[in-house]
Amino acid sequence: MDSSEEIRKTGFRSFSKMRTMMETTETVDIHQGLPDGAPGASIELSRELMLSRARARDGAYNGRFLTGVLSTGIYCLPSCPARRPNEENVRFFFDESSARAARLRPCRRCRPDLFYRQQDPDLDLATGLAQRVRRDPGAYPEVKSLVATSGVGLTKLNALFRRHYHVTPAAFLQRVRVEEICRALLGGRRRILDLALDAGWDSSSAFHESFRRATAMTPGDYRRLGRGAEFVLDLPAGYRAAAVLRYLARDPESRCERVSPSGLTKAVRLAGQPALLAIDLGEGAARCRVERADGTAAAPPEMAAAHGIALRLLGLTLDPGPFERQVRRTRGARRLIAGREGLRIPLSAEPFEGLAWAIIGQQINLAFATTLRRRFVELCGEPAGGGSLGSLAHPTPEAVARLDVADLTARQFSGRKAEYLIGAAQAIATGELPLASFPERAATEVERRLLAVRGLGPWTAHYVMLRACGFADCLPVGDSGLAAGLTRFFALDHRPGPEETRSLMQPFTPYRSFATAHLWASLGENP
Repeated sequence: MDSSEEIRKTGFRSFSKMRTMMETTETVDIHQGLPDGAPGASIELSRELMLSRARARDGAYNGRFLTGVLSTGIYCLPSCPARRPNEENVRFFFDESSARAARLRPCRRCRPDLFYRQQDPDLDLATGLAQRVRRDPGAYPEVKSLVATSGVGLTKLNALFRRHYHVTPAAFLQRVRVEEICRALLGGRRRILDLALDAGWDSSSAFHESFRRATAMTPGDYRRLGRGAEFVLDLPAGYRAAAVLRYLARDPESRCERVSPSGLTKAVRLAGQPALLAIDLGEGAARCRVERADGTAAAPPEMAAAHGIALRLLGLTLDPGPFERQVRRTRGARRLIAGREGLRIPLSAEPFEGLAWAIIGQQINLAFATTLRRRFVELCGEPAGGGSLGSLAHPTPEAVARLDVADLTARQFSGRKAEYLIGAAQAIATGELPLASFPERAATEVERRLLAVRGLGPWTAHYVMLRACGFADCLPVGDSGLAAGLTRFFALDHRPGPEETRSLMQPFTPYRSFATAHLWASLGENP
């Protein structure tokens, strides 16, 4: 048997093995970003689907299959930027060993060998720089000092941070420096100006403006956290409170949060203990009050945690300004934000709540999703006070990890949905999936870690990255709400598929999370 025939037969055997062994990704249907038929379907990766994803250079499928090219004798990741081969020369493989058994070698452009060893030189460089900055923020007062450390030019550095952290290097430096100041304010008595100078600011006014923009408070007010049960957040001009409250009120009967026209009360956990966080939205300010379930006063670290939760719930962690400035400069895009300037992206109170919501909402409509979530919370949530009905803090991963599948199927969960939810919780509880740290990690690493969890496909990963982690350039391809919004915005006579969705959303890079939020919001408006 000649080598080409051997390759063909081995490739077909690998393809057959993959088809029988490999569970695949998802079919999603979300309205305004809320799951209506979302991921988790165990459908077969057909040859047509893999060809489509390889043609689209879809990085979300990296690790799910390899593309073997018989004419060149190489195997590639689906995202490989090389010229597309003729389809008759393409074979698909489940893993590297199958591709190598077919006498194919790894591509030198996309480097699947490094990918499967979880090696990415660019990611390593970006995460290494990020770790240096976090260890000593004051050593990097401006971007040029980071450029000098990195060994690459400014253009490359910008591309690295945009890709892996969804922010510019300057924005990353400022965020880390503010976080360092916050820790110092709670734990010490040094002069605020001295702290600012040590962290790299050379102007008191610039420091105060940066701090206020990041925390919605003055440094002095932040230092006073814990001296009482209340704190006040400054809301930015044009803050769209009604849009935020509308999103948070998805379930009017929720036991975790109760929303009124003027604010909300959210059951949260502070230092592992249940508490209530009440937020009253007024003109230009949000007054927040913490009430612990045991009636004791919250300590400064707990009040700081409540402050962080309030910022997430109110969408104050991501600034829409840079996105809106880019849209105004992009031809034909300005109308995307018309009438919705200042729209923000509310996040889940903490990452596990966002992940659990995404899994619960897979493949069902919103009404049933909220019912299942309510039953889930009632099963293993923890009382946080709040009147006759009582509010419940969202279940912890540890509590969910102890459940049996039957506990959830008895409450109308499908067996597969129950397995996915419990399995993800067990991975978190054991430390295999460090979800709580994901908002601070590289987005590319977060996506890879999420995709490795059974039941989480590309849509789920990007939805969690958007709603639970707050990354700015997420694209939940396959979301029907996104597809419907694009159909309306571009006046299409059809719903765009995955490849067309990516193409239509490309002009909004690196702020596709905001563009997605606007397209979701547009579905609630008259045509």
